[in-house]
Amino acid sequence: MAFDIQLLEILACPVCKGKLTFDATEEERLVCRFDRLAYPINKGIPVLIEEEAETLSSEELPK
Repeated sequence: MAFDIQLLEILACPVCKGKLTFDATEEERLVCRFDRLAYPINKGIPVLIEEEAETLSSEELPK
C-alpha cells in the first residue's frame, strides 16, 4: 500500500501544526523542516506521533 500524496494537503505536524513534506529517498516518511522531525509511514499510513518521530540534523533534511 502506497502513501497518497494528496493527504499532504490536510496533514500537519502534530508538534508545530506546520506543513509536512514527503520524503521517499531512504524510506517513506513525512518531514517537518521547522522541527526537524521525520515521521515514519507504515503500510501507507503516516505515524504522526512525536515519540515515534526521528530527529534530523540540518544535514539530514531533504532538499
